[in-house]
Amino acid sequence: MYKESAMKVTVDFDQCEANGICVGIAPDVFELDDDDNLHVHEAEVTEANRADIETAVAQCPKAALKLS
Repeated sequence: MYKESAMKVTVDFDQCEANGICVGIAPDVFELDDDDNLHVHEAEVTEANRADIETAVAQCPKAALKLS
């Protein structure tokens, strides 16, 4: 039986400047630590977080976030 793989958000850390815009939009998904390193807590896109993740991807000033 074929199961469709879930969509996930990924970060290109070479592009990410840790501006924190994504954290402001989706704090349950993204977090900046004390050293301004971005962490993704919930990479899988669900119906509950889809709108916030799509907005965070669209608003990222460095285009470091991608949906795949």
